[in-house]
Amino acid sequence: MEIVAAAEALRIPAAVDLAAIVIGALTGGLLAAREGFAVSGVLLLAVTGGLGGGLIRDVLLGAVPPVAMTNPAYLPTVSIAAAVTFFFSGWLSRLTGLLVVLDAVTLGFFTVIGAQKAQLAGLPSASVVFIGTATAVGGAVIRDMLLAQRADIVEPGPYNAVAAMIGASVLAVLAGPLELDPLPVAAVVILLVAALRVLSVWRGWEAPVAVDLPLHARNRLGRWRRKDGGLPGS
Repeated sequence: MEIVAAAEALRIPAAVDLAAIVIGALTGGLLAAREGFAVSGVLLLAVTGGLGGGLIRDVLLGAVPPVAMTNPAYLPTVSIAAAVTFFFSGWLSRLTGLLVVLDAVTLGFFTVIGAQKAQLAGLPSASVVFIGTATAVGGAVIRDMLLAQRADIVEPGPYNAVAAMIGASVLAVLAGPLELDPLPVAAVVILLVAALRVLSVWRGWEAPVAVDLPLHARNRLGRWRRKDGGLPGS
């Protein structure tokens, strides 16, 4: 009974779920249209953008068949979004700023949906963070693989996986050990992830790259010694 009650409390409204899928599908379809893909390519990237993360989530959680295949609204909704990008790509391209915001909100929704489903499955916090992040960025990873290019999430650039990981971590703590009400926690996490994503785009923030700490320390120590000793090059 407790699991059923938790599931009811965590359930995302169908309209919100579909809205997140539509934005993801529009993003993928618009990229395909810009690349000059055929209608099949636009549809394929729309499907991966809208449903790819959910498919990965359901495979990781052992949901057979995945929700994307059983929900009668998902595939038709994605197909409509693909048609919109196919016929109105020029008009959508002029809405770049709006699409950035909507994409950021969608990232937050997918993060929450994935993380909450992992919590309902009774997984530990680390797995909740992993599945929440995978749900948020999985569609983009599949899309980049289809485009035969390096995935955006591994490139220095605006926060994507980083924002999702931070949001999923916050959810895992607030709705896990602290046992706060799941709906306010979901709202806070969605806003946090969306804000991190939008600010990173607008302010030019980039995800950190690998650092050689021993080399960095040696360089700092060398500069300190030159400065302290008054040697040339200080």
